Amino acid sequence: MKPTVKKLLTVLLFLALAGGGVALYRSTAMPSPEQRYKLQSVELGNLTQSVSANGTLNPVVLVSVGTQVSGTVTKLYVDFNDKVKEGQPLLELDPSLFAAQARQTAANVSNIAASLDLARTSEARMKALFAQEYVSRQEYDQAIQTRRSTEALLAQARAAAEKDRVNLDYTTIRSPVSGVVVDRVVDLGQTVAASFQTPTLIKIAQDLSEMRIDSSFAEADIGSIKEGQKVRFSVDAFPNRNFQGEVQQIRMNATTTQNVVTYNVRVSVKNPEQILLPGMTAYVNIAVAQRRQVLVVPNAALRFKPAEGTPKVTPGESRKKRDTASGTVYVIDGDEIKPVGVQLGITDNRNTEILSGLKTGDRVVVGDNIGNGSGKPSSIGFRLF
Repeated sequence: MKPTVKKLLTVLLFLALAGGGVALYRSTAMPSPEQRYKLQSVELGNLTQSVSANGTLNPVVLVSVGTQVSGTVTKLYVDFNDKVKEGQPLLELDPSLFAAQARQTAANVSNIAASLDLARTSEARMKALFAQEYVSRQEYDQAIQTRRSTEALLAQARAAAEKDRVNLDYTTIRSPVSGVVVDRVVDLGQTVAASFQTPTLIKIAQDLSEMRIDSSFAEADIGSIKEGQKVRFSVDAFPNRNFQGEVQQIRMNATTTQNVVTYNVRVSVKNPEQILLPGMTAYVNIAVAQRRQVLVVPNAALRFKPAEGTPKVTPGESRKKRDTASGTVYVIDGDEIKPVGVQLGITDNRNTEILSGLKTGDRVVVGDNIGNGSGKPSSIGFRLF
């Protein structure tokens, strides 16, 4: 055989081997969609959409007990967690100065009362003398005026004495309600000063079997919250237990912090076991919408986007602009995947309701099986030796 023919046959054989290698590479490096992607079938399911926020547990009635007079704390009758009755003494301030003042004004009342007796006697004498024309009309009128002036002084003295007596009583601080002492901010020997703003000495929760949660919800969620809605919440003290409550009030007074607007939602809570304590952080969850037996897809399917250059992706019909009620998922179509525009309903942050665009049994792409899941094609090449 001629050398030229041998070379030609060698080249043809080499090209055939190369073509077979390329075909083999394509068959092994380009897996089917079932092998390349994580898939999940569209099924019927139940969804509950909820909104969440953090709040603080507080007593329904929390009374801050203060003082109307200044003084030094000489006696303490209660401490933290003590149960108290209405009118029960809580503490006493030093009464020495107030007692002395009360005695002084009481003595002043007695003095003016004696002067009034004399003025009345003088008036009666002047009246009798005036009838017999032994004194002038002016002298009789002066006696009347002295009696009336002394009566006014006595009324003034009695008012001052009553004031001092009340201030003396204020040195004993009494509970205005029945409840539990949740805070005590004074101690024996401490001096408290009553001013324009009454200082808080003791805080009393009236009834811990009824509590409330003050929570802050974002303005985007407040429109779906209504009074009377059921509330689920948990606390760090009992992480494996859920508690129930009810929306009591949506306060219209908005709070703006760093351009974020929130509204206070007050939740009423039953606490018959009294295991929920004031100040606990509550993680509040309010169900605002429910759907039964609707088409659902995982949220991962709505987030998935194939990498650029991924083979076997049919352009299909997808929405150019996504809004809050629409999205795009990728479904299996033979040995390819294609984007499909869908209308979205409610979501529970794991799955989303599909209103249109899919049917039961459709398989949607939720992730990538190749490499690290980034969707990039394999970089392994075919090498000829």
